[in-house]
Amino acid sequence: MSNPTAEKPAGAPAPPPKPSKPGIGQALYTILTKPDDADESKIILRRRRFVMASVLGFLTVNLVMFLRFFLPRTLFEPKTSFRIGYPSDFGFGVDTKFQNQYRIWVVRNTEGIFVISAICTHLGCTPDWKESENKFKCPCHGSGYDPEGVNFEGPAPRPMDRAHVELDPEGQILVDLSRVYRWPKGERSQFGDPGAIIRV
Repeated sequence: MSNPTAEKPAGAPAPPPKPSKPGIGQALYTILTKPDDADESKIILRRRRFVMASVLGFLTVNLVMFLRFFLPRTLFEPKTSFRIGYPSDFGFGVDTKFQNQYRIWVVRNTEGIFVISAICTHLGCTPDWKESENKFKCPCHGSGYDPEGVNFEGPAPRPMDRAHVELDPEGQILVDLSRVYRWPKGERSQFGDPGAIIRV
């Protein structure tokens, strides 16, 4: 039996070397320069093709950019109406689990359950709930709100808005951010209106 790893006899021809792939620089050099054995007409034809491909590529990119200007820019806004669960899912106090997804807080107190829109009435920043201090504090300009969203410090001109809440046929809390209840400065509060709070 012959050994496949045995050395080839000295007289055997060596296998031809594998041709290496040309790099980008070498390809461009070949296109733009004249090899010794190349025909002059082929060189000119290659150069013309390269220039035409570059020009057509440039024009295509600019055409796409021009057409993109006329296409509508769609903004995907979060839903304004959604369910957050059953009233029994919420204990007394401020629930912040929907702050990132819907920018709201769910509050339950002795009066019932209501939803505060987490938008500062000063310049629209999102306040933070400071549980240790039992208040909402705006990080932008220092406005402070009590657990019911009523302003008591800082430049905020009025309390934060409340979203419309109601119970759906299944008994879940349905929140509608397109309908809000406000307490404008010096005017009547809408926080006791039907839809501003669920009495439980």
